[in-house]
Amino acid sequence: MDLHVRYEGDDDPKKCTAKKLERFDMAVLHGSDRETPYGVVLNPHADRALSPADADTGALVALDCSWESAGEAMFSLPGEHRALPYLVAANPVNFGRPMQLTTVEAIAAALVIFGEKKRAEDVLSKFNWGHTFLELNEEPLRRYAACADSTEVVEIQREYLERGE
Repeated sequence: MDLHVRYEGDDDPKKCTAKKLERFDMAVLHGSDRETPYGVVLNPHADRALSPADADTGALVALDCSWESAGEAMFSLPGEHRALPYLVAANPVNFGRPMQLTTVEAIAAALVIFGEKKRAEDVLSKFNWGHTFLELNEEPLRRYAACADSTEVVEIQREYLERGE
């Protein structure tokens, strides 16, 4: 699966996880919607949760922008829009906060859900806190990856939300 990022460039490039992935030839960054290929678009506003059933799309697309500008209008990319299920951030800025993932955390989570855990580990290996993301989310990621479809993912996510984890 090809990794692509619609790059807005509104965060500090030295701290940007997408730019680092590009430097290591692990993802392709695109400066416009038109340049960005069709694929599974990671979109927190999507109506459906990401599941293993979405793995055959060919391209995984994330949007890299600041949280302040990540409103619904920013997700006009063509593709199959899917929301990541409940996960906890391991990045230094949002450590322990649910659903406040960096671009690399979002990409790695999607890869694990798609059954590509080794590739997720490789992507996260470029960040000294990367392994912590997989450790913090080991159980939910394993459970999400075992689901057949979005409905099952949402059922599991509901368990975590009800427990307040």
